Amino acid sequence: FQVITGGHYDVDCRLEDPDGIVLYKEMKKQYDSFTFTASRNGTCKFCFSNEFSTFTHKTVYFDFQVGQDPPLFPSENRVTALTQMESACVSIHEALKSVIDYQTHFRLREAQGRSRAEDLNTRVAYWSIGEAIILLVVSVGQVFLLKSFFSDKRTTTTRVGS
Repeated sequence: FQVITGGHYDVDCRLEDPDGIVLYKEMKKQYDSFTFTASRNGTCKFCFSNEFSTFTHKTVYFDFQVGQDPPLFPSENRVTALTQMESACVSIHEALKSVIDYQTHFRLREAQGRSRAEDLNTRVAYWSIGEAIILLVVSVGQVFLLKSFFSDKRTTTTRVGS
């Protein structure tokens, strides 16, 4: 799994087998990988928790790889040697699985980078609006201050004669 967006990019993760035994438990992890072999058939439960940061919405990518791929050719599991064409197909298939893994990794990095860029864009927009408002308030204040310098306020004093 990998946290793509939200907060400090960390979640709690727990995996239980069909009997309720905890197989995996980690706290505040940004990413991790866990491999296990099921001891019996049944439904495993996994939970991603965000209890420590309830105000932050998070997006989590997770992936399952279950078992081995079936053979490309029915003759691949036999004892005899594969033909040159069959062995080339098997090696190409393995290379393409590797390419798929790399593409998934780069898509995750791109999604994480896009999320950070959008967050930064929002912050810059709010900062710019705040600066514009402050500039407007200061400008109006300066106009009134300068206007007060040039206004002619004549004070009249009256003397009471003696």
